Amino acid sequence: MKPEHAVITGASSGIGRACAELFAQNGSNLVLWARRTEKLSDVAEELRNTFGTQILTQTVDVRDHAAVQDAVSHLPEAYQHPDVLVNNAGLSRGLHRFHQGERLDWEEMIDTNIKGLLYVTRAFLPHMVKSGKGLVVNISSIAGRQAYLGGNVYSATKAAVKLFSDSLQIDLNGTGVRVCNVDPGLVETEFSEVRFRGDTSRAGPVYQGYQPLTGADIAECIYFAATRPAHVSVQDILITPTAQATVSIVDKKM
Repeated sequence: MKPEHAVITGASSGIGRACAELFAQNGSNLVLWARRTEKLSDVAEELRNTFGTQILTQTVDVRDHAAVQDAVSHLPEAYQHPDVLVNNAGLSRGLHRFHQGERLDWEEMIDTNIKGLLYVTRAFLPHMVKSGKGLVVNISSIAGRQAYLGGNVYSATKAAVKLFSDSLQIDLNGTGVRVCNVDPGLVETEFSEVRFRGDTSRAGPVYQGYQPLTGADIAECIYFAATRPAHVSVQDILITPTAQATVSIVDKKM
């Protein structure tokens, strides 16, 4: 069962962009959200030219509840109840022990990773329930299952995503709408560069000495879940590089 319409947040790079490419390649029409208008437009243009699918873009900061509501209200009806909603927008800031952390970093992670995901899901979900079908994909993290040094607030936000996904499984039981929680391990994206605010000297070594996952690896798992028959629900996926045993144990050949 191929998804006809999909909505992807955080679609301008990384896992979100990889999802957009794979869904477009397989004929899905897309709504792509991100904060960076120019980069989002470039992604959409490339996918339209390559795959010929319909792609709508909206510049949306998921932390802005009013902006989320407004964006959904301006979508064509078919996109208001997508076959797949990928809640990918998220970030980490800093790697400090909690007593050395910055309040603004905490708030940005909480507002994006938790509140933003709630705003987006709440905006689309009533339409999906009414249609009696669809899949909500929440991108959590292995860090939501296991704590690590300096990961305090980020891990807490991703644990919240995992428990929210579990709760949705119960709330949506009987509606026909499915939920898939995805916990990636180390994926080479802009994640570490964002975490360290553009400091490539700190971000680069995170992915050196082993073969990390790519955004495409995660997108393939999501597409698999999205294309199961209606009676099959892939509720939870943990995916890591082979070199990664736990959130903090990685076999690096330096």
